Amino acid sequence: MISIRAPRLVLATALIAGIVLAVPCAASPGWPGQSARPVLSVQDAAAYEREGRLSFPITLDRPAPMALRVIAVPLRGTARPLKDYRPGVVSTTIPAGATEGSLTVPIRDNKVVGPDVTLTLRIAAAPGATIAKGTAIGTIRDDEPLTINLLHINDHHSNLQPISTTLDLGTTGGPFTASIGGFPRVTSKIKALESQLDHVVKIHAGDAITGTLFYTLFQGAADADLMNTACFDVFALGNHEFDDGDANLARFLDFLGSDPACNTSTVAANVVPQIGTPLAPVTANDYIQPYVIKEFQGQKVAFIGIDIAQKTRFSSQPLPTTQFLDEVETAQAYVDELSAMGIDNIVLVTHYGYENDLALARAVTGVDVIVGGDSHTLLGNLGEYGLPAAGDYPTLTLNADGDPVCVVQAWQYSQVVGELAVTFREGQVETCGGTPHLLVGDNFQRNRLLIPEPERSEILALIEMDPSLGVVIPDPTAEAILAEYAAQVDELSQEVIGVAAEVICERRVPTLPRGSAPCDDNAVSFSGAELNVNGGFSQQVVTDAFLARAFRADLALQNGGGVRITIPEGDITIGTAYTLLPFTNTLVELELSGQEVLDSIEDGLDFYASNPGGNTGAFPYGSHIRWDLDMTQAKGARISAVEVKDRATGMWAPLDPSQTYLVVTNSFLANGGDGYATFKAAVESGRATDTFINYAQGFVDYLVQDLGGGNLFVPPRLDFSTQSFVPLHSP
Repeated sequence: MISIRAPRLVLATALIAGIVLAVPCAASPGWPGQSARPVLSVQDAAAYEREGRLSFPITLDRPAPMALRVIAVPLRGTARPLKDYRPGVVSTTIPAGATEGSLTVPIRDNKVVGPDVTLTLRIAAAPGATIAKGTAIGTIRDDEPLTINLLHINDHHSNLQPISTTLDLGTTGGPFTASIGGFPRVTSKIKALESQLDHVVKIHAGDAITGTLFYTLFQGAADADLMNTACFDVFALGNHEFDDGDANLARFLDFLGSDPACNTSTVAANVVPQIGTPLAPVTANDYIQPYVIKEFQGQKVAFIGIDIAQKTRFSSQPLPTTQFLDEVETAQAYVDELSAMGIDNIVLVTHYGYENDLALARAVTGVDVIVGGDSHTLLGNLGEYGLPAAGDYPTLTLNADGDPVCVVQAWQYSQVVGELAVTFREGQVETCGGTPHLLVGDNFQRNRLLIPEPERSEILALIEMDPSLGVVIPDPTAEAILAEYAAQVDELSQEVIGVAAEVICERRVPTLPRGSAPCDDNAVSFSGAELNVNGGFSQQVVTDAFLARAFRADLALQNGGGVRITIPEGDITIGTAYTLLPFTNTLVELELSGQEVLDSIEDGLDFYASNPGGNTGAFPYGSHIRWDLDMTQAKGARISAVEVKDRATGMWAPLDPSQTYLVVTNSFLANGGDGYATFKAAVESGRATDTFINYAQGFVDYLVQDLGGGNLFVPPRLDFSTQSFVPLHSP
């Protein structure tokens, strides 16, 4: 547990008090007349128990003509005499000529955790003053620490089943593969932790849907049913929740709300649907709330949702009328609103990316904790075992006040459950600490063979030693629900349509790794392509497949983020194809000049460069077109030596800016997604033809018809679109 408390005085409002009597200081022949009397007001007050007193400000609208004696009697409100305050008369004198003073009521620190309490104050002023406000409200705020436990996941992307992952625990036999994750293990771990902890809040930080056949076939019903086995308290919207529009998101949220045993609050403060649209049929908060408030031991904690605005607007398909507001401005506005309500324990639940979260924390006052998603970031010590960990769990930074903020994220695809304990004292984080739990199965393989004893026991013993690792038995209820959906998926997904002759690694941007061996920076294909120079092998294969199925097109362009997985060596099934390309896109042909082709590529690169931590999905890939790329240059000068390959002759020649080219892309990019504005302009000018070929089906047809169900290889290095690469922050 990390101790990070920096105490400060925080006063709050909310009391009950009353005033009535008037006692003169002394009779005096020089006492002023009624019209000259100052108007006296006593203001509300609040203090933490440890401060030892409540100070009620007194103000006069003009200087006191003579000394004014003020007498007050504190009465019981919700406060308990002798436990929370010392009963008895209190008084003060406002000197002649003064316009302000104060009354002090002693209070006690009872060392007991409990809700805030109030007392009533009856006040008397000298006859020479007129009492304008006859009541004053005093709140005695509990200052005993409050600890809450946040259990969280993010970015499961309809990955409901476990996947195989390589781990290296330093055993004698070396690295091995293990079954990791799956939603039944998520549910099992959350239930186990919830049974052991107090004050638990279960959080999903967005991108629950799209990514596998479970979404393609069931449109969110499977995800909702599995999520309801864990019963999340807070669900923050992510960009992919909008991939199929507002109406489909509303239907998913209906699925999520169909279980009366769960009460999941959907939060997104910077998402504002128009009244009368699917997400706001009657009011703006029909489906989405800006925040939700939880109360523990009489203390309130607020959870504010923040979605990544630009990415959702341009990389998904929300209605044009749905607004996506600035993340920092929105977060600050709602922190201020909650602070005015006396709520100073603030958790942001964001789908904004790890680096963006750190910047957000530094830009906003009053924020204490950020539970995030979007960047699929793994935190903690799991990098020791060959996994791509990017920082500490939690990562500590400071907010705009200079106060501590704890930032966490829980990787991806139902593989990790984060557990964060946060202790608040007086509206600040005193300590925070926790564990990202990797959800491991109990069977281990090497070279596709089960690892025998005694090495299996050695692995289990090492797993038992690290709290970040743990063998998790799937929750039986969740497993039964998943089995029903999986049986339907299996009927379609098991059909073999081709064979990957090698591992075909996924990567969006050449020098931004997303995985471990064999898809790390050293990955080289049979054909000599380099992952760290030429970019994703699976991205290039998919782009080539699109061109092959668009028989008229001269070249193809595809965004790296639209290709979702590494293709394992071995059989390729329909399920593989739809997991690789999970979105509801079609292939679209565009008539573009050579200059517009260049502009389109630069559009994607600029969208990536504008937010390299969050917009990696915009990075362009091409088929029958290649270039050298220098990301340190300005837009319009990043690509050079651009050549196109003639489909008839196979010869490469410089791209002609004045020539017309027929370009095939996916419908998402054609409509301007990921910042491809030049594509959108071509569509709007009538230079587009939708083939109505589902892009995943196009990949299936490529394997079956063009390759005859045979071997799929990574293309030759010289056919990759990116021939050389200088990264955005080149040394």
